[in-house]
Amino acid sequence: MDEVNNKSVRFPKVTDEKLEKISLKLGRPKKMVIIQMVDYFYGTKKDPVDFNDELLKKELTNGVSRILSFVKRQEADFLLPILTDTTGLTDVVKEHTAYFKAIGKYVSQNHENIKEVKSHLELMDDSIARTQKYLDEKLVLKMRFKKILDYYISQRESLGWPVSAAKKEELQAHTRQSLENL
Repeated sequence: MDEVNNKSVRFPKVTDEKLEKISLKLGRPKKMVIIQMVDYFYGTKKDPVDFNDELLKKELTNGVSRILSFVKRQEADFLLPILTDTTGLTDVVKEHTAYFKAIGKYVSQNHENIKEVKSHLELMDDSIARTQKYLDEKLVLKMRFKKILDYYISQRESLGWPVSAAKKEELQAHTRQSLENL
């Protein structure tokens, strides 16, 4: 039977101390760290001796360049038009603010004018009501006066011309009393 753990590697004590620190830091056994390091270098095709990995630098540079170009493109496509539109909108808002202030001033003046007109209309309504009352009273007065006059005429006609002074006085007194009662 072949054992999975049949190979061994020998290395200096200093390297073992470094490996011990790495394994403690990562929280894995040394054997697992060595297996993972081999898998990493095998998969990435990197040379462990090359500390200044040019491929990694190029990838990072390309990534940063792509990110910067993306940001610049977004700035050109979206931010600059938004800023331009925002400036225009700010101007429009300032104009509208002035218009709204003028409208508010007009509305408040109009409100005061409406109050004045309302008070004048109420005065006119009272005056019209009083006038109508006076007209109604005048009509009633005319009808009563007409009755009194008709009574006076009919009584005078019934008396005839050679009438005694007492009868005339009585008719005049009755007519005067009727007019006083109006």
